Amino acid sequence: MKITFVKKIHADGTACKKCADVIAKMESAGQMAHISEVLIADERDEKSPGMLLAQQYQVERAPFFVVEKEGEEALIYTVYMKFVKDVLDQKTEESEELKEIMESNDDLDFL
Repeated sequence: MKITFVKKIHADGTACKKCADVIAKMESAGQMAHISEVLIADERDEKSPGMLLAQQYQVERAPFFVVEKEGEEALIYTVYMKFVKDVLDQKTEESEELKEIMESNDDLDFL
């Protein structure tokens, strides 16, 4: 299995805060050992490896993960907690998953 992690650099050259948060969580949990490749989606360069991968899979937010298993279609994860639960098979708290989903989608709100 190959896992590619894509993080973003904004058009002004600053690092994506959410990407940095995810990296910190992954490092503290020892999950970076599962990552095969880290690519940068640099908004200043549409041909940067991460931007090309985002275009290929029609992903519009970062960070994201591409999980490739031989003979299977690649799976894309834009929610870190779902990736941890589904791919790394590690326990997550539902409240953490929901918080991340809400933070990632400005158009969502509680009813």
